[in-house]
Amino acid sequence: MKRSLYIIRHGQTDLNKMGIVQGRGVNSPLNDHGILQAKAFYESYRHIPFDHVITSTLLRTHQTVEAFIQDGIPWVQHAGLDEISWGIYEGKHQDEEIAAGFNKLVESWIGGDLDVCVDEGETPNQMKIRQQTAIKDILEITEGDKNVLICMHGRAMRMLLCLLTNQSYSLMDTFPHTNTALYKVDYNEGDFDIDIFYNIDHLENLEE
Repeated sequence: MKRSLYIIRHGQTDLNKMGIVQGRGVNSPLNDHGILQAKAFYESYRHIPFDHVITSTLLRTHQTVEAFIQDGIPWVQHAGLDEISWGIYEGKHQDEEIAAGFNKLVESWIGGDLDVCVDEGETPNQMKIRQQTAIKDILEITEGDKNVLICMHGRAMRMLLCLLTNQSYSLMDTFPHTNTALYKVDYNEGDFDIDIFYNIDHLENLEE
């Protein structure tokens, strides 16, 4: 049976706005603008009869889809959807040194070296293992469902979209990831197809 996965990034946090590295180890809440983004998404998609809400274990994803959860839609958290660990960069401001480190790392990933990471962080290949587990579990949890809402994190979402479309994680940067941006992915008989690519129409009337 066909399932539609509505995959969104969490709303804005103060750390997003300030350029501070979050990652898996920083459990920051939404800021006021992030709450408005979440409300805008809810108002635009509340008409979809979601059968499940699936989030990471981090607060910013919970708050982003809180209105759907309050509507009584069954909610499951899965650590496989958590953001990548940025290791020693987490909690630090993206100054010139860290920005240079990020750029060098991403260049390595784009070049196909998916076994490198920030010190004490995660590699894309490590992420792939936990995301494969997450998708297997989610498909089992949502068996019989038609519409599933998934809220996760920017870098992790880009990687997951590579996994679902059978592409190398070296192509992760081909997927934009603004806060609360939506990708709709249809699943049918073992195949995933992107039906909606990076929709942010619900953010049209929001100002910073």
